[in-house]
Amino acid sequence: MMLSWLVRRGVVPAAGAQQLLAGVTLINRLGSGLFMTSSALFFTRAMGMSVSRVGVGLGTAALVGLLASVPVGHIADRRGARETYAITLAAEGLAMASLIFVHTFVAFVLVVCCVELAAAASEATRGPLVRGVAGAEPARFRAYLRAVVNFAVMLGAGLAAVAIQMDTRAAFVVLIIANAASFFVAAALVLKLPHLPPWPAPLQGGRWVALEDRPYIAVVVLNTVMSIQYGILLFALPLWIVGHTDAPRWMVGASVVMNTVMVVSLQVRASRHIASPRAAGAAMRRAGGAFLCGALLMGLASHASWLAAVSLVVAGVIVHSLGEIWHGSAGYELSYALAAPHAQGQYSGFFNMGNGIANAVAPPVLGALCISWGLLGWTVVGLVLALVGLLCPAVVLWSERAGGEGKIVLGETP
Repeated sequence: MMLSWLVRRGVVPAAGAQQLLAGVTLINRLGSGLFMTSSALFFTRAMGMSVSRVGVGLGTAALVGLLASVPVGHIADRRGARETYAITLAAEGLAMASLIFVHTFVAFVLVVCCVELAAAASEATRGPLVRGVAGAEPARFRAYLRAVVNFAVMLGAGLAAVAIQMDTRAAFVVLIIANAASFFVAAALVLKLPHLPPWPAPLQGGRWVALEDRPYIAVVVLNTVMSIQYGILLFALPLWIVGHTDAPRWMVGASVVMNTVMVVSLQVRASRHIASPRAAGAAMRRAGGAFLCGALLMGLASHASWLAAVSLVVAGVIVHSLGEIWHGSAGYELSYALAAPHAQGQYSGFFNMGNGIANAVAPPVLGALCISWGLLGWTVVGLVLALVGLLCPAVVLWSERAGGEGKIVLGETP
């Protein structure tokens, strides 16, 4: 009865496979929220690693993880996305559980590299699986999954706060075990999804088609630069608020909450009008403009009284969050709709490589510009993002024309 009401309200998808995949996403990202919030403290306080060593280890792991995206995506294309995704989730769970046995720096680097390899692999294989169960409204379903991700991470972060307050090794170990268990539960549920037969590969053409698709490469490059925006609210703004404005420190947490609530509330609604590559290109242009306005508002907070600083930060976060919503829906649409149907895993893995690169370069780039240069740096970042948004529609049109009939029609099955 409750489920029927939730379906009518659009809170959960109607299709059984979509409901199951949404449940997998909720469980998986809930565990991720537990770990992401507490990992830095676990590594430094419970494991006794120095901050510099943790940084080196995580940076190395992030780069190593990029190597798995395209090859494992190719395996998913040829062997089946459901089975490959379940295996990568189980591998991620094993790697995560291994962290509780780590006591040396070398072991730490090896294990976190395994974690990142499995994480990159699971993201690459998740792409074709989402495509296969998306149904008649793929943009809406993908936006729904993104809202689920944000809600689950927020919930996980809230639960992790209890362990952080306790500040004991046992409490942190419980979070690691819970995160590992979430991967195993998710893997078991994935196997309940229907098998998705691979698309037949064309007789002609190279094996690594995603790496030979120049228009798609251009789309990935632009999206990679645009994805630096995710580091603004998580990295640059907290440092800016605390060190360069008169706004109270609680604005750091309030900014994250505002952003999460907006994404959870508005992502699905925004996706209704972003259901084609050209609509996605236009959304990227709007997102770039929003990021420019948001950056200027947040940058100006350093020259204002505390009340004006709070108002500018709030306005900046709201505008930036609108841009993030447009960018998120547009990125999903482009990553799927511009991909060749028989190589969806390859394309998904390649697209996710760009996101991984953005995550790696965002902290040093934003730190050098926004924090060191001040308002000028915030302006430069906003202008770069706005320029990327202006370039996206033309590059999307190029990719559509180059792809012709080979591009995927979402919702089809082979």
